[in-house]
Amino acid sequence: MSLLTVGGCNNYTDLSEADRAQGQIVINGNYRCDWNLVTGWYRFQGAAGDRIADKCVPMRHCGTAIPGWLNGAHPTIAEGVVTRRVCFSSSDTCCYRYNNVRIKNCGAYFLYQFSRPYQCYAGYCGNGNAGKFLGIF
Repeated sequence: MSLLTVGGCNNYTDLSEADRAQGQIVINGNYRCDWNLVTGWYRFQGAAGDRIADKCVPMRHCGTAIPGWLNGAHPTIAEGVVTRRVCFSSSDTCCYRYNNVRIKNCGAYFLYQFSRPYQCYAGYCGNGNAGKFLGIF
């Protein structure tokens, strides 16, 4: 993660790790923990994808045990900053818990104001489709 400055869209932290891609499957229990995530603006890019996943992501995907995905539409530029729900998947349901997040359309990309998820081993997932297994068979 790196801190960048973008004209008109303020500062944000880059989320580009390949294991944040919704297509990454974790099989060894070495889960990402976004518990230490500082409340602030974030941008998905690179191997993680170009935005937050916007459909249900199954458990043990995108480097975490409990994946977070956007349950709603991304805003248009004209809508400005909107509040949407990020759901966290469990084995029983796609929206076991949720956080409200703010989203801004910056034209070529989106910024997300994330806060700490409800527990460790819950994490925010990008829409990248790198279909790899994380772990040892």
